[in-house]
Amino acid sequence: MPVWDDLVGQERIQTQLAAAARDADAQVTAVTDGTAPPAASKMTHAWLFTGPPGSGRVTAARAFAAALQCTSPDRALGGEPGCGFCDGCHTTMVGTHADVSSIAAVGSQILVDDMRDTVRKSYTSPATGRWQIILVEDAERLNEKSANAVLKAVEEPAPRTVWLLCSPSLEDVLPTIRSRCRHLSLSTPSVAAVADMLVRRDGVEPSAALAAARATQGHVDRARRLATDEAARERRATVLKLPLRVDDVGACLKAAQELVDAAAEDAKQMAEEVDTKETEELRTALGAAAGTGGRMPRGTAGVMKELEDKQKRRRTRTQRDSLDLALTDLTGFYRDVLALQLGSALAIANEDIRHDLERIAKASGPERTLRRIEAIIACRDALDRNVAPLLAVEAMTMSLRAG
Repeated sequence: MPVWDDLVGQERIQTQLAAAARDADAQVTAVTDGTAPPAASKMTHAWLFTGPPGSGRVTAARAFAAALQCTSPDRALGGEPGCGFCDGCHTTMVGTHADVSSIAAVGSQILVDDMRDTVRKSYTSPATGRWQIILVEDAERLNEKSANAVLKAVEEPAPRTVWLLCSPSLEDVLPTIRSRCRHLSLSTPSVAAVADMLVRRDGVEPSAALAAARATQGHVDRARRLATDEAARERRATVLKLPLRVDDVGACLKAAQELVDAAAEDAKQMAEEVDTKETEELRTALGAAAGTGGRMPRGTAGVMKELEDKQKRRRTRTQRDSLDLALTDLTGFYRDVLALQLGSALAIANEDIRHDLERIAKASGPERTLRRIEAIIACRDALDRNVAPLLAVEAMTMSLRAG
């Protein structure tokens, strides 16, 4: 199936990217054949994909990268780039293409050390593919030094290098970088579009697909996880019980502790397998037999310590991402409460717990609900500022109780 199939509800963006991929193909052909390149082209060397969480900005960027690397024989017959079946498309989509480098934040920031090798690679010619492609999944997390490194590479790119930057909004990226990129703005897909994708691509029952899409308000990845993962549904149900458990101070503190512990456990489970594999691979590369626990060669302690620091940063970010997901669910809960209090015609996202929503709505007024939503937003801001998770969540649960 074409690489664009996972791009949900973004027909306008898909059309623009497909046109750019066709022009890029013409540019490569012109260089190969020694002919003049097209006079006007929709292709450029740097792109900036923005959109709210769940809109699919990274999915769009990766699909575009696959279309640029597409080697389908049908291309010579006028076929659209991005067939989804050739080696170029497949390896790009699964993340193993030699000429497609993906950079994501390990911790709260993308450090200059994480970007140095990638920037250096951006100046090299493609090894096997048609383009050298650098995909930065969290451009908003570039710190000052790493952003400056990217800026220099984007200002003076190699002829066959393409930068694809992804960020929630334009304001999250340095003006000097975004001014050198072609901007594509994605929107949150409709609930119906996400539900259709779950049915068509994942074989989810239509009613379950609609419930997951509505509960996540069009967030594609979360909707898929909720529809296909029983553990995810259980975690969400637990989080949505929290507003019913903050009747006294002790209950607030207990609920906060359980929420933080659950996020830490999620991070631990996700990290264990990856960390073990990374550590064993590095030990083997440095000369120690994998799994023996033998002494490492001299001069390798610093390298191992660097890996441990990276893994620690990743676990911290994973825990905070898990907490952020819980806070998003809580925000949706109180949004539904507010809709009921105001008699809004807006569809309820958490229809499966309408009884609980109505109970909270009757027990308070819109002003208290708005203050509770503000408390959740304040908690997310505190986590972004590296406040200790337990302190931030305890402050939030106490505010939820007070209203």
